[in-house]
Amino acid sequence: MKLFNSYIKTFKGLSREAWMLSIVMLINRSGSMVLPFLGVYMTDHLKFSLENAGIVLSFYGIGSVLGSYLGGLLTDRFGEYYVQCWSLFLSAPIFLIIPFFPSIEMMAFLIFLQSTISDTFRPANSVAITKYARPENLTKAFSLNRMAINLGFSIGPALGGILSGISYNFLFVVNAIGALVAGIIYVVFFRKRNQIFREKKRLEPEKKVENVATKSPYKDFPFLIYSILCAVFAVCFFQFFNTIPLFYKDVAKLSQSTIGFVLGYSGFIIVLLEMPLVSIAERTLRIPQILFIGIVMAGLSYLILLLGSNVALLLLSMTILSVAEIWVLPFMSTVTALRAERGNKGAYMGLNGIAFSFSFIFTPFLGTYVVSQFGFDSLWIGSFGVLALSAVLIYIVVKKMIPTR
Repeated sequence: MKLFNSYIKTFKGLSREAWMLSIVMLINRSGSMVLPFLGVYMTDHLKFSLENAGIVLSFYGIGSVLGSYLGGLLTDRFGEYYVQCWSLFLSAPIFLIIPFFPSIEMMAFLIFLQSTISDTFRPANSVAITKYARPENLTKAFSLNRMAINLGFSIGPALGGILSGISYNFLFVVNAIGALVAGIIYVVFFRKRNQIFREKKRLEPEKKVENVATKSPYKDFPFLIYSILCAVFAVCFFQFFNTIPLFYKDVAKLSQSTIGFVLGYSGFIIVLLEMPLVSIAERTLRIPQILFIGIVMAGLSYLILLLGSNVALLLLSMTILSVAEIWVLPFMSTVTALRAERGNKGAYMGLNGIAFSFSFIFTPFLGTYVVSQFGFDSLWIGSFGVLALSAVLIYIVVKKMIPTR
């Protein structure tokens, strides 16, 4: 009981709006089961070659880059409420039409279009978190949001594995339903709150704004270096969505439903441990130290795959990767929010989102290329080396960016 009470205490202080943003994210991501199975769908169902599947998946990344840029731009101009609404409602019909165009060219175009629309949501959602979260609970609010994403990815792949065993078309239909339901709930809860917030802003006396308040993140050199390092980390980390499912299928010989459950296990670990581990990290470590440890752990999770492909090792690797995610992604968002305190939050969140989106361009192509030319073992060793180096560099950069935090 004491342990349970301690766990519940880690959630205290979060605003109702932060909880609702996370619930919307949970519903949306629970339906997002296409991405982990997209590579398998194209190679198994559409009979694409491994290289062609990697090219199509790269178009997801291109759209994600554009969507993150537009999301930041549109959020600063029109507000995060409208950007999130349109992103959710426009995503639904795109999901429904994808199965009707199975050619490589049309798949690439539709995946590009869908990811562009979907990823305008991310910087807007991050700005909404900074808008509604209490300052002292900012990382907790980001962690709660990440927890919702991962719970969604726990439910989604597990359900996706079952549905894809019946028909891949079910994946796209459920994705569309998830986006639509999330959009409806978001509008019902935030419509009035957004109107009240805008009215308060309108009635506030005009304040003199310093020039630094409109500083562009694209001219913030330390932040640009930081975003590049985030992109390097993401290229290695997001093999979770691309080459890891292929490894499970081709090397470990897992069934589609088992792949879904192993991927879903990651979400379960994060839901169970995210808030306690984030609270422990905040109390005992500085942000640069947390990021260093988390990134190195991500590299170690790949090295474990060199030892074999039995289910026990796969679960151990996934556990370490999940803990790494807990100690990296929320704090990367916090660094961005802290750096943007006197800047354009939408633009800063958008640029950091672009950094992560670039990984969706390069990860599928690089991952499938390395695997086809050198094998999975080379991919895991290379990933560890890149992550170890990026851990050192990001420690140095973040320490200089926020030395007093």
